[in-house]
Amino acid sequence: MSSLNLNKVVLCGRLTADPELKSTQNGVSVVTFTLAVNRRFQSRSADAAQGQQADFINLVAWRQTAEFISKYFKKGSALCVTGSIQTRNWQDQQGQRRYATEVVVDEAMFVDSRNESNAGGYMADAYAAPAPSFSTPDAGAPNFEELKADDDLPF
Repeated sequence: MSSLNLNKVVLCGRLTADPELKSTQNGVSVVTFTLAVNRRFQSRSADAAQGQQADFINLVAWRQTAEFISKYFKKGSALCVTGSIQTRNWQDQQGQRRYATEVVVDEAMFVDSRNESNAGGYMADAYAAPAPSFSTPDAGAPNFEELKADDDLPF
C-alpha cells in the first residue's frame, strides 16, 4: 500500500460577491468567498443548451492572503488560487450534524490584466495602489548561451 498523500487544488474563476475581511477574536484576518468556476465539459442535458455550466466553490483564506484578496478583488474579478480541500463538521443549535467542505487558500494570483479588469468595471478602484509583485526577475533563471547562426547543431 502506498503512503502517498496529496491534497492540492488549483482553481481559476470569478468571485460571486465582494470578499468581506473579518478578524478572529485573536486578531487573525480571515476572508470567506465563493468562486464560480466554469465546467470544462458540458453535459448533453437540456441545461447545457442554456449556456455554460459552473460550479460554485466555497473558499477561505487567512492572514496576509485574506488581506490581499479583500484589497485587490471584487465581485466578478477573475482570481486564480492554490490550496487544499478541508472538511469540517459541527452540531447546529437544533442538534443536527452539519458538514462543510471548502478550499483553504494558500496562494492567490491575478488573472486579468489591469486594463481588462477596469474595462469590465469590476475593479475600478482596486488598483489605486501598486499591486504586489509575485515574481522576481532573473531569480533562478537558467543561464542560456546564444548560438551563432553558423554553429553546427548536434542533431
